Amino acid sequence: MNPNVRPETMERITTPALAEAFVNEQLKAIKAQVGDKKVLLALSGGVDSSVVAALLIKAIGKNLVCVHVNHGLLRKGEPEQVIKVFRDEMDANLVYVDAVDRFLDKLAGVADPEKKRKIIGAEFIRVFEEEARKLEDISFLAQGTIYPDILESKGVKAHHNVGGLPEDLKFELVEPVKLLFKDEVRVVGKALGLPDNMVYRQPFPGPGLGVRCVGAITRERLEVVREADAILREEFAKNDLQGKVWQYFTVVPDFKSVGVNEKGERTEGYLVVLRAVNTRDAMQATVPEIPFALLSHITDRITHEVKGVNRVAFDLTPKPTGTIEWE
Repeated sequence: MNPNVRPETMERITTPALAEAFVNEQLKAIKAQVGDKKVLLALSGGVDSSVVAALLIKAIGKNLVCVHVNHGLLRKGEPEQVIKVFRDEMDANLVYVDAVDRFLDKLAGVADPEKKRKIIGAEFIRVFEEEARKLEDISFLAQGTIYPDILESKGVKAHHNVGGLPEDLKFELVEPVKLLFKDEVRVVGKALGLPDNMVYRQPFPGPGLGVRCVGAITRERLEVVREADAILREEFAKNDLQGKVWQYFTVVPDFKSVGVNEKGERTEGYLVVLRAVNTRDAMQATVPEIPFALLSHITDRITHEVKGVNRVAFDLTPKPTGTIEWE
């Protein structure tokens, strides 16, 4: 039997009882594979790597070493949440790497989206490799590979950019959720006690906010994207749209427009674009109707609370013709 092919008889994990049974099965499998050796995991804070981390902590405790790389392109509060959940609450062996300056210096002046993606991916691998070489007696590399990754890549797809590690490290892979679909991973995450805002975290591009800060990334515009996104997510949650709208975020293009403040003085400020979509497979997407009063309230908050913004727009473009992300 091919270990990378989901058996037709495998039951979909849809209930807490089925999730608990899966967890117990994987705990035995992990212990049998790993024994008393050490495992390394790149912990992004996304649902896949978080569920794998929680499973491995339960199975092998401190023999799991989690590395969380903060490249400065995460959403507001995400690095802090990773530390709180895994180090403070689960007592994980967590290595936190502040690589913000390193990434943003590499990205300075780079406007082409594909070049930005390549720089972010390559730099992540370099940082992770450096951390891996500092550690002793690591035998395994855990990855949050899920079944769609295998289907899309016709084999095990390296997750979180870790697949580019040099072969001399000779890690054996540990992939406990590789036969699960995303919805099943979320059910398992709930069974493991992970918080809802981590389990149900929206899809987030590998380059993070780097592709939502359109054009050459600056620290100023990056903070505008981050703060505006936090307001949007807060307001959608308050208004019971969290879970009803598939994905929503903000984009800040690389230009300023003229505006006027309450004193009647001319301003030059950034445009924040609100993006919200519904989709089943991300191949096509529709734009949901958002109450105008809520959009007006979000606009008011962003223009008054986020420094340097004087204009907000709502993107009404479906896919096709537009893509979900702007870059």
